[in-house]
Amino acid sequence: MNGINLQLLGTSLSLSGLFFCALIIFFAYFIRGIAGFGSALIAVPLLTLQLDLPLIVPVICLLDYFASLTHGFQNRAMICWRDLLPLLPFSLAGLFTGLYILHHVDSSRLAAALAVFIIIYAIYALLPIPALRGGRRWAAPAGFCGGMIGLIFGTGGPFYVIYMGLRQLNKTEFRATVATVFMIDGAMRLVSFFVGGFYGHGAFRAVLAAFPLLVAGLWSGGKIHVTISQKNFVRLVSLILLGSGFVLLFSVLRLKDS
Repeated sequence: MNGINLQLLGTSLSLSGLFFCALIIFFAYFIRGIAGFGSALIAVPLLTLQLDLPLIVPVICLLDYFASLTHGFQNRAMICWRDLLPLLPFSLAGLFTGLYILHHVDSSRLAAALAVFIIIYAIYALLPIPALRGGRRWAAPAGFCGGMIGLIFGTGGPFYVIYMGLRQLNKTEFRATVATVFMIDGAMRLVSFFVGGFYGHGAFRAVLAAFPLLVAGLWSGGKIHVTISQKNFVRLVSLILLGSGFVLLFSVLRLKDS
């Protein structure tokens, strides 16, 4: 089948490839609408099967920013600022570290370690044992790792999610607070991508093409969010983490073999 030229950094997709990308983007933001996170964890590894990472990460970062604005504004009264604010300085430090790693360090080993960590934590969270509770001192490692991994792979969310889980927020507080973290962290990453020249005409066209899928996914997921119980919500978050960990690990192994 002839490729359909999307004019995305010179990328050409078949009709089936285009449908695959559209389906992944819709599903990613459907899950985001339910859980308040997970779009990048789902979209970035799977889209690398069709598109180049330098295109995917900036585009998903900008789409995620719109999603974060939506959830953060709608549920702004539920944002737990006392748990959120300690993350920010460490996220900024992680962002600068990520910039350095992006230019000087082999990121595949870091991605593999991240994938294994996510899988182990998700399996723990699915086991029938009492949930862990942690103080705000955990904002330091969570913020640093989230900022660093978020810049490199666009998937720093697991560390923020784990931290919010330790703080034992209810599902609406969780979604609102995580969305606000992503909004602030995403703004810092957007500035970095703009300065780095990652946003050309192709990237903006990709964002415009994907935006209706984002809106449809968020709306559909939001309908599910209001009906899901707290217990099932926690289980869903854990399953998202588990699946994203395996997908990320698969992506790293695939890139090594290529």
